[in-house]
Formats: sequence, structure tokens, C-alpha cells
Amino acid sequence: MKRQPVIVIVGRPNVGKSTLFNRLTKSRRALVHDLPGVTRDRIIEDAPWRGGTATIIDTGGLLFEDTDAFVPMIRTHADIAAREADAVIFLVDGETGLMPEDQEISRWLRTVDVPIVMAVNKSDRSEVEEQAYEFFSLGFGDAAVISAEHGLGLADLWDLLEPHLDGVVDEGEEEQEEDPREARIAIIGRPNVGKSSLLNQLVGDERVLVSAVPGTTRDAVDAVLERDDVFFRLVDTAGIRRKGKTDKGPEVLSVVMARKHLEKAHVCLLVVDAVEGITNQDVHVAGYAWEAGRGVVVVVNKWDLIENREVVRARIEDQIARNMKFMRHAPVVFLSALTGKGVHKLFPVMAALHTARGQRITTPDLNRMLRTAWERRPPSVQGRKEPKFYYATQTQSAPPSFVLFTNLPGKPHFSYLRYLENILRESLGLDGVPIRVIIKGRKN
Repeated sequence: MKRQPVIVIVGRPNVGKSTLFNRLTKSRRALVHDLPGVTRDRIIEDAPWRGGTATIIDTGGLLFEDTDAFVPMIRTHADIAAREADAVIFLVDGETGLMPEDQEISRWLRTVDVPIVMAVNKSDRSEVEEQAYEFFSLGFGDAAVISAEHGLGLADLWDLLEPHLDGVVDEGEEEQEEDPREARIAIIGRPNVGKSSLLNQLVGDERVLVSAVPGTTRDAVDAVLERDDVFFRLVDTAGIRRKGKTDKGPEVLSVVMARKHLEKAHVCLLVVDAVEGITNQDVHVAGYAWEAGRGVVVVVNKWDLIENREVVRARIEDQIARNMKFMRHAPVVFLSALTGKGVHKLFPVMAALHTARGQRITTPDLNRMLRTAWERRPPSVQGRKEPKFYYATQTQSAPPSFVLFTNLPGKPHFSYLRYLENILRESLGLDGVPIRVIIKGRKN
């Protein structure tokens, strides 16, 4: 069975790789900023190509002088991505002209046994087209003169790529619908709690940059793996800070994108630090996921650093019960992303939450359950009017949402809604899943 082609974009920092990535994939997946070196990880997205799709991978800006702690890791990731690709787009900046860094990258690319297509970017700037010929000296043949920002010259770029992709994918192959077995999992948390280490441990590959420097992950990166007949699409997001705690520029953009990926997920792994316990920031991040209606697993990381585990376990569970009352029933998994101990426990929990979040209950069963709960403990109302329950219906799944029709003139106390939520949660096995309950009264 043929597969769709894989194309990797490489180049030195600030030549427009992320802009080209976004243009090809028709997305805003990669961060675009004037500062060089914003993209550090491999970002993956599909791009439309000949009635089908091609996989595009964006990489961090390549440098061959280790002036930054991340430079060797970025090179390693780019090298892995390039050697796995069907073609590489070598992007250069036509405005600045040929640079020594471009020559270093070209020497490295000659060691990669993959077709190379050169693209000279920023053709919308003055005299770029005339200066583009100097890049021919690098020895990669014809180059496409493009403007990633304005979408100019992309047809020429695809024409140069096409001979290298022809034998990889069937032309008339229809795009498959989303597999209902796929569970989209977002790994969230404040900076430097071990989110990237957890993703690497789950996948078994150095998939994202891991560093002791907070804020290493700026883009969301994903990987897909199969476990027990469930496909998990794991997304590692940038650390989310509270508004006002972020620096200007790339970090603000990455937090916005992290929240967007969170809202597309089915389940969130909220990673917290076992040493520090549950902080106000952890509660803040958990609130984002809960308000978005995602299932949540609290992942207590760095468990290998804890000596008196029973005491710490009790303290963390108490902090969750007191400070995260809205999700005090969420499953909690203690593990070490560094050593991998306990990571295997996550897979059945993630699968169960994914199934529970999409659960539907038949209308007769729902009405029997809620009518019994209502009669056992009716809501308190003013006056002599007896509160009556007419019927209930589930309006949607993911997250499960229910509407009760009654004769109440107004909304009952929130504690009564919580009572009904707890009945539904216990009866349907919805621990860790947000539930929406709305009570509608008859108008006078």
C-alpha cells in the first residue's frame, strides 16, 4: 500500500520556513515571528497535493556553531527528519543573499541521501529575483523563486518537488475519514514540569526537545501510536502561564496556540511536579481544560525524586480535593517521565476517558435515573408549589450534556446541579469527564 509523501523544510534561522510551512499546509500551525530561532521542534501537518495530501515537516533554524544550548538538538532533529523524508526543501533568503550558514547547510545536505529542492524566498522584495542566481553555486540545480508570505511561486516549487514524489502516493486515493478509535491527547501544564519528557517516554523516541530551561517547547508537536487497538495522537504543547506572566513575542503566541490545541483534544494530561505539589498555576491550567470540556488526567511527574511517597501522595490528593473541586474526581497517575516508571498506567486511563467522554445514554434510561434522583431529593423551592420533573434528554456527547425540563420558575441552587452531576457521573462511569447539566423551567 502506497503512502503519502513526506517533505521536510530546512534552512538557517529567519529565512521564512514557518511562513512557508503555514502557506503550504494552509494553516497557522507553526509560529511566525520576526525573531530568529522561534521554531525549535519538528512540526508536522498535511498539505493538499494533486487531489490528495503530502506531509510537511517544519524544522528549527540550522546553525553549525554551538552558540546556544539548543543548537545541537535542533541539528539532530533536522537530520532525523531529513533522512526520513522523500524530499527536502532547502529554503534560503533571497533578500540577504548567499550566507556562510547556507553553504554549511548545503555541505550537510550532500550527506543526506534524499532529493533536495532549493527555494529562494522573499521574491516580493526588490532585486531578489536577479540575485537568486548566486544560489545556483550551491549545486542543487534549478531553484524555485518564491514569496512564502504572499504565496508567490508555489506552483513552481511543487513542479520541482513532483518528480521526487510521484512513486510515493496514489493519485486518486481518497482521504480517509477520522478513525473513531483515535484519541487526541494534549499534554498540558505550566512550563518545565516534564511535558516533553513524558511525550518522549510515551512514544519511545526523542520526539521533542527536552531541556532544563523553562519554555523549551514553543510549538505544539504531535505523534501517533497504537496501543491495545486504540490510536493515540499525542500533542505536546507549550507551557501555559497565566495572563500577565508571559513574555511578549513568541511565548504569548505559543500560549495562544497551546490553548487552541487543548480545545481540539479529547483528553488532557495535566502534568504537575511532585516535588512542588499542586500550585495555583496548575489549578489555572486545569481550569482551561475543564472549561473546554476535555477529559483530564492529573499526571504527577518526577515521582522518582520523592522519598516519603505515602505522605506526598496524601498531600497531593488533598490539594486536588481542596483546590480543584471542579475535577476532584479526575484520575491521578503518579509516574516518572525521566525513568519511565509508571508511564504504562496512562494508556488504559486515557482510553477509558476517551470512551467515557463520547458516551451516550438512551432517553428512557436517562429519565429513569434522573427521576429517581429527583424524587429521592427534590430541589427546594419557595412557596407551596411542588417541584415537578417532566423529562430529560442528552443533547450531546463529548462532553456529555443533559437538559432537564421541569416546572421550576428559576434556576435551582448550584449544589443541586452538582448533586445531579454526581448521580450521572457515578452511574455512567464519567470520572475525569466534565458534565453539563441544564435545568429548564416552564415559563409562567
